[in-house]
Amino acid sequence: MTQDLSIWTMVLNASAVVQLVMLLLVAVSISSWAAIFRKLFALGKVKALNETFERDFWSGTSLNDLFVGAAKNAQDAGPMERIFASGMREYQKLRERRIADPGTLMDGARRAMRASFQREMDVIESSLSFLASVGSVSPYVGLFGTVWGIMHAFTGLASMTQVTLATVAPGIAEALVATAIGLFSAIPAVVAYNRFARDIDRTAIRLETFIEEFSNILQRNVAAQSPATPAGR
Repeated sequence: MTQDLSIWTMVLNASAVVQLVMLLLVAVSISSWAAIFRKLFALGKVKALNETFERDFWSGTSLNDLFVGAAKNAQDAGPMERIFASGMREYQKLRERRIADPGTLMDGARRAMRASFQREMDVIESSLSFLASVGSVSPYVGLFGTVWGIMHAFTGLASMTQVTLATVAPGIAEALVATAIGLFSAIPAVVAYNRFARDIDRTAIRLETFIEEFSNILQRNVAAQSPATPAGR
């Protein structure tokens, strides 16, 4: 007699513990896919905003004009623009206090930009830990469901006098579905994590490079200007 070994049938016939594991893994998989798409769009937006501001920054626009625009566009600005605004704001505050020492001015601006950089990276790296957890834990959760299902299947076979492959196969197949769902949850999470980690590293390098380049511009302003308010390049 042919037995129905479709995935849906095996899920319905699995033990309660295995079904619970499967439900948990499906929920985790849906959550990880949602996190993947959110992060994909977020990183794309960050890249576009950084490129737009960097193009404006090197177009020759004065620092004061860029700072005014960044202040007005604070909510929709990208990480690079917010880092620039933090450094420029601290620089201007120190100049307004009649601080003319180059070391003090540059240290203050750099500290402000580094603090802003850390805040931006914390936001950019959000959800990565979740994807890493899904990628590392899901296969073991699925394996737990499989082991439990196989134990349950063999326990049911203990009372039988004659055991054949036809009687063993359904129980083992039902249990193996949990491992399959665990891998289905883990593989996309691992691939996405590696891709996003690489993109975030590139973004961090780009932001740190901008901090150094902007610091050099401020350094030239400090050397060239009097204690009046800054403006040029």
